[in-house]
Amino acid sequence: MALGTDYAQQDCSLARALEVVGERWSLLIVRDAFYGVTRFNDFSAHLDIPRAVLTARLRLLVTAGVLRKEPYRHSPTRHSYVLTEAGRELWLPVYVLARWGERHASDKGPRIVFSHASCDARLDPFGTCPDCHRLIPPDEVMMQPSPGATAPMRKDPVSRALARPHKLLTPVDLETAA
Repeated sequence: MALGTDYAQQDCSLARALEVVGERWSLLIVRDAFYGVTRFNDFSAHLDIPRAVLTARLRLLVTAGVLRKEPYRHSPTRHSYVLTEAGRELWLPVYVLARWGERHASDKGPRIVFSHASCDARLDPFGTCPDCHRLIPPDEVMMQPSPGATAPMRKDPVSRALARPHKLLTPVDLETAA
């Protein structure tokens, strides 16, 4: 018997949120959108996700207002997927959950360091800049591989692009990643 996709019997805001981002792959798609992945084929290659599942998850995230589709080519039409304001509000839960995973579910520790782009201070476990004493929004966050991180496990173009310092929400540059 397949699991349901909703929590109809739960009168809870967390249950409603999980209906949007709680399915397998959904938060990883959102994470990649923060990292600057915008195109279907790039999500597919970086996540190694079945195309049908990716299509369904992107459709759900667009319908829920987390992502919006923007055409980048018209013949044939191709769309990029960009975080909406509601989607950008997911930065803190994604960031904190990833930090939790580093501490409690990973034997390799942090693979990515997130810092405040304007002062270069590493963000604390709650997304705050220790120098500026404020929560840093995703468009002010720089990501780069942790100094102790081993070589990327994946060799796809997105992983290679993300192996260089990169500001969140900036589309990944796959041209120089080859």
